[in-house]
Parts: sequence; structure tokens; C-alpha cells
Amino acid sequence: MQKIIITDLTRFQNDAIFCTAGIDELSGECIRPMPYLKAADCRRLEILPGSILTGEFSVPSGLVGPHLEDRTYKNLTLIGSSTSEDFRAALRRGVQVSVQMGFNVKLADRQKFVPIGNATSRSIITLSVDPKTIEVVEDVYKPGKVKMHFVDSDGVMFRFMPITDLGFHQYAQSHRATRDLQRLNDFIRQQPEVLLRVGLARQWNNGSQDGYWMQINGIYTFPEFVKELRSHR
Repeated sequence: MQKIIITDLTRFQNDAIFCTAGIDELSGECIRPMPYLKAADCRRLEILPGSILTGEFSVPSGLVGPHLEDRTYKNLTLIGSSTSEDFRAALRRGVQVSVQMGFNVKLADRQKFVPIGNATSRSIITLSVDPKTIEVVEDVYKPGKVKMHFVDSDGVMFRFMPITDLGFHQYAQSHRATRDLQRLNDFIRQQPEVLLRVGLARQWNNGSQDGYWMQINGIYTFPEFVKELRSHR
């Protein structure tokens, strides 16, 4: 049996399922349970970032990059919640210097995807980001959606990154309706440390570019956080 601390709880257009990923407490390995968990089960059991799950995880046959974190599972069980210190430690075990270093790719200006055939061996990374570079904004092309700007340690600016972090998206959406995103941005910028989980979606061709598109899987502030961000409400 392995024990993982959940670090990613992300949404799909199909709201019946959630994607989860976690860090093995002993090895530091990132594990994405497959098939995806049912949203109803996550809500019923209150599986959230920081939750501790145990299970028997196996590498599926035919696994290829970049989604090498995929694991089939048996006997998946929620056993409790980690402390804030243990959760932060789990996140920091996978910290990468930058997006380009993390995904082993050279990015052109404004590029937000990893091209097909790139030799990346992971689909989720953690970045330590200067809080002052972060801004949550409304998508100018799709009113009603929220996205994020940030700058990584290479000085590369990423604009209008999709937010798939479930709790954060729900919170930001509700505060967008009251034009209150500025208060959320102010809170983030006041925190000494922000850790972002940046993930790669499954392969998608948008008509002109084929690859694995980047998204924000998790947004974590330390030492304080907004409790509303970590709930299913």
C-alpha cells in the first residue's frame, strides 16, 4: 500500500468526474489515480488538497509520456488530512526552477503548450512563484471564465493560463460576479510564498497547433490561505 497527499484536484468540462494527483510521502513520486474519481465520491468523502489516500497503485500497460504519473489503483481509501507543514513539504518535493526546465522544453514567446514529440517525462510540476507577479483575471474572450497571469523564475510571462484548480476556480467565479477579484489578488500578493501546480492536459489540436496545453492545477499560498478555496461548496 502507498500513501499519497493530494496536491491536485481539478475540474473537467464533464462535471461528473474530477482529476486528482498526489505525492507519495516516502518516495516523492507523483501519482495520478486512473480512472478519474467520480465528483460525487470526492464531495461525499470530502477529498480535497491535503487529503491523505492509501491504495495499491500500478503502472498501466503501454504508458507513454508525458503523462507518466498515471496509475491504476485498487482499494483506494481516505484516511485523513495532512498538516499544513506536511502538505507544503509534499508540494516542495517537486519544485522545478521554471516551466521550461520542468517540462524540458524551449518555449517561444507566449507559447503555452508542449509540442508533440518533446522529450518531457512529466505532466505536472510545482513552481515557486513571486506572489507579486500573479494576477487572476477574467477571460476577455470568454466572459464568465477566470484565468491567471504569472512570471516564472526565468522571467517568462505566462498570460491567460486556464485555471483548473477546482476550489480556486469556484471561488474566483463567485467573486467575479461581485467584481471582487482584486481582493483575491491582493490576498495572494500579501503571502510570503505561493506554490503553483502547473499541469499538461491530454493531447489536443486547436486547429493550428498540436500538443499538450498548460493549465494551473493548483494555487497554494503559505502561511495563510482562503478557507473557501478548499471546499466543495
